[in-house]
Amino acid sequence: MALVGLRGAGKSTLGEKLAASLDAPFVELDREVEREAGAALGEVFSMYGQDAFRRFERRALERVLKSHPRAVIAAGGSLVTDSGTYRLLLEHCYCVWLRASPTEHMQRVVAQGDLRPFHGRAAALDEIRQLLEEREDLYSRADAVIDTSNRSIRQSLAELRRALEKA
Repeated sequence: MALVGLRGAGKSTLGEKLAASLDAPFVELDREVEREAGAALGEVFSMYGQDAFRRFERRALERVLKSHPRAVIAAGGSLVTDSGTYRLLLEHCYCVWLRASPTEHMQRVVAQGDLRPFHGRAAALDEIRQLLEEREDLYSRADAVIDTSNRSIRQSLAELRRALEKA
């Protein structure tokens, strides 16, 4: 299973819990990209650029798919913008789009202390809305959609399990 969606949708939180309940590995694809590149994500972008990041991301996904056939994968929020890598994910995994309201995305990310996309930006909420709008058609290619807005982790996890049962 693969979880897609913007940062703050619940991919890591729900993915870890689902994987534990299934006795399956949990894979945070961004960490695998860092391993592949030998550098932190921010460094990968600043040193190599977005095209290189996409190559590292593709190689990391290919490696994960070969080495962990039963894993729960949390994909980076922008993976869907690379058609080849997203196609690979869709072909090999039951994909679930975890969606949330723009306000919840922002609140969750800030609560986690991750201000990377928002630091010093007054228009951050508008940027989230724009990203969701731009990527909606891509995210909607997933096999299932779960809205985590105004839901507890327990409620969202139960819905995720129901989606997996239908797979």
